[in-house]
Formats: sequence, C-alpha cells, structure tokens
Amino acid sequence: MRISKVYSWFYGYYPWMVVFATTLVLFGSLSKSNNNQDEVPLKASKFQKPLRLPNKGYGYPPVLAYWISGSKGDSNKMVRLLKAIYHPRNQYLLQLDSGSSDYERENLGLLIESETVLQTFGNVNVEGRSYAVNKMGSSALAATLHAAALLLKINSDWDWFIPLSASSYPLMNQDDLLHAFTFLPRDLNFIDYTSNPGWKQRGEINRIVVDPNLYYKSNTPINYDVETRKPDAFEIFGGSPWVILSRPFMEFCIYGWDNIPRKLLMYFTNVAYPLETYFHTVICNSFEFQNTTLSNDLRYDIIPKSPKPKILNTSKYGEIVAGESVFAQPIQEDDPLLNMIDEDVLHRMPDNFVPGSWSSCQVINQGEDLCYRWADIDTVKPGSKGIKLASLLTKLVEERRHNPSQCHQQHGP
Repeated sequence: MRISKVYSWFYGYYPWMVVFATTLVLFGSLSKSNNNQDEVPLKASKFQKPLRLPNKGYGYPPVLAYWISGSKGDSNKMVRLLKAIYHPRNQYLLQLDSGSSDYERENLGLLIESETVLQTFGNVNVEGRSYAVNKMGSSALAATLHAAALLLKINSDWDWFIPLSASSYPLMNQDDLLHAFTFLPRDLNFIDYTSNPGWKQRGEINRIVVDPNLYYKSNTPINYDVETRKPDAFEIFGGSPWVILSRPFMEFCIYGWDNIPRKLLMYFTNVAYPLETYFHTVICNSFEFQNTTLSNDLRYDIIPKSPKPKILNTSKYGEIVAGESVFAQPIQEDDPLLNMIDEDVLHRMPDNFVPGSWSSCQVINQGEDLCYRWADIDTVKPGSKGIKLASLLTKLVEERRHNPSQCHQQHGP
C-alpha cells in the first residue's frame, strides 16, 4: 500500500514537476544570455553602440529596433531583408539559430562587416551565439525576449521592437514607415487579437507541453503531455504571433517590476505556440498597459495554395501591395514577388539599399548604386504609401480613444 500511495502521489504531481523544471531551465537560459558576457562570443565590431545617434523628441521620427531571425540557409535572405528595411536611425539585430552552421553564422557577420554603409553608422549587430529554437515552443518566446533584451543593452533609446523572420519582406520603404509612426503615441502596441483565431480553435492552450530546445543544443520537436490545466488567476488572450511592441512594454516584460510578466512566463513555458498568446495575455492582464493596444499587426500573411509551393502565384501581387500592410510573409528566396516589390514599391537596385532621404546616390557602371554622400538622418520624405498609412493609423488611434481596451475582442476560454 505504501508503494502504491507513493506512486499515485508522484503520478498526480508529475505534470507540475515538469512545468516547474522546464520553467527553471527557461529562466536559467535567459539569465545566462543576459548577464554572463563571457558566454556571448561577439566581436566588438559586431556588437557596438551606434556611431551616429539620431535626434529624438516631438516632431522627430521614431527609432525602430528590428530583430531579424533565421535558421539554416537563411543568411542571404536576412541580408537582403536588412537592405530592404535599412535606415541609419534604426537599430538592427540579426540572429541565426542552431540549425545553421558555425560557418554560416561567421559568414553572416562578414557580410555585414563588408558593407561600408553599415560600418559608417554602426547600427547593425550580429549575435555570435546560437541556440535551439522551435517556433511552436517556449524556446521561440525565450529567443524573442532575449533579442529585445540585447537591443535594450546595445542602445535603449528606441521606440518600437519589430521582430521579423528571414521570410518577411517590407511593402513600403523606411521613410514611409517612419513618417507614419512619427506622431503616434510612443506607448502604442500593435497586437492583433482577431486575425488568427486558430490559437483558440486548436484546443491546445490548456495542454501541457515541454520544449526540449530549452536544454538541447539542436532544434528539436516539442513534447506533449496528456495532462491539461485551466488557470483562473488570469485570463488568456491570443491572436497573431506577429507584433510591434513599444519600448516601455518590452521593458515591462523583461525587467518585470510587476509580477505578472514573470508569472505568465512561467505558465507559458509549457504552452504550445506561446508567441500567439504571451504578449497578448501580459498586456491584457496589466492595468498599466491594457489600454495601449491597437488590434492590427500591419502584416499580410500569405497563405499558399499548396503545402510546399515552389513560388507564390504572382496574381496576388496587386492585392498584397495595395493594402495598408507594412510587411508580407512568408516569401521564399526564389519567389519573383521579391523582385516585383523591389522594382515597383521600394525602387531598390539588386543587392543595394533602398534609397531614402538619408542618402544621396547615383547609378554607376552595370546598374550599381553608389551612395557618395550622407544626408540628414533626422528627416524623412514620405511617399503616397507613407501618407496613406499615417492617415489610417491616426484614424485608428482616434477610434481607440472611444474604445480604449482592445483586449475584449477575443479571449481565451
């Protein structure tokens, strides 16, 4: 009987032991990556403060902090994306996960070092260390929080955090985007609660999972437990995994002067697809930030006609570029859509940066682009897309004042 009772006790508490253990691993990985500089093998030339600081204040454009993440074979896509969204005002952090090789990560750093423009302004960094990431598990959430923490450490004087994958691509230039964001409240958070109802329909939000990528070196599938749980201390919210988050809110999540970000981080350590729920739940359960959301992620999600299409049907091109979305995803490396966007929307020459008000460029031999003079990085000159987006966002912010909390639009069971 004694053995039976012990076994019954162990079996009943096993799921919670798993939750506690994996949470400790998650906290340990975050703590090590943020506090132990010896474990981040970054060269000084790759991890530096920006060389030219933009002016800040009312009337000046914001500073955007971009995190571009990728895996094996994504380095060229990441560099192309970087050149398509580059502006000297912004901050950029590039990271390849452990699916990539040491050679590819080193080569990515060399590609960045070889660009004169990037070395002139010093606002692009490559993280030298990689770790395992599964987009379905809490390792993806840990990677996102780690990236934001590094961007705060490099230079905390930015306004919005924008995570992108290597398969993302912009639908407008940075002059347009910076103009549209210039007069927005700097505490505004773009979290779409309505575009991705799948997080709730899957029925997995209460199911306990374990993400081995928190303690393995290589990318590994997550494991599902048979047990479930349903919290009553907080309400779960969810939606699109793609967000644009304000610096004050990211500081709240990382520094955690309130207990709710930490408590929810422990809970979402053992939840599938936490990027579809964590930030949504933190902000909606926080009195300080729950009225700072705009339910729009400014993304165009491309849904392929087949599971693994070779290229996107270019007949969707007009629909993709005509809307108010700022980024489209996912787009494969050989998709002709990329060249169409470069030519018609960004006016970007092959393998060059998107021209903007910050640079003065001329075309030289074989269509190459040479920027021979740097202009004022504190001035932007928007086109029609930037003016249109600014008008839309101003309207949405005004509507939000009459209905300040967006959190009620969709919530968990």
